[in-house]
Amino acid sequence: MLASKLVAESNDNLIGFIASTVETLRDDVAKMREQMATKEDLARLEGRFTEKVTRLEGRFTEKLDVSTTSVRGDIEQVQLRLDSIEHGVSSRFEHVEGEISRLRSAVYLLGKDRPEVLRLLGQART
Repeated sequence: MLASKLVAESNDNLIGFIASTVETLRDDVAKMREQMATKEDLARLEGRFTEKVTRLEGRFTEKLDVSTTSVRGDIEQVQLRLDSIEHGVSSRFEHVEGEISRLRSAVYLLGKDRPEVLRLLGQART
């Protein structure tokens, strides 16, 4: 009889342990269910994210367009300045060429009887 009483107590303890464990697991599952998102929650969240990403993309595109326009404007200003410099240098170069031609003519006329001066001009006297 003592053995059956010990087995009964052991069974009661085991059943109590199992019941306690099941209750703990049930509470844990209930907490997890409360914390889990539903499909509707996920769909709302996805919608909010999509909306925010779309707004950010729009802002980024606007900023990129503004930056691109600004860079194009800067390039156009540099091009205009380079054209102006090129025109000034070309005009000055033509002026210098004209002056050199006039000086060569003058040296030729003044030094036509002096062959060493004509050699400086790069012309051999014939």
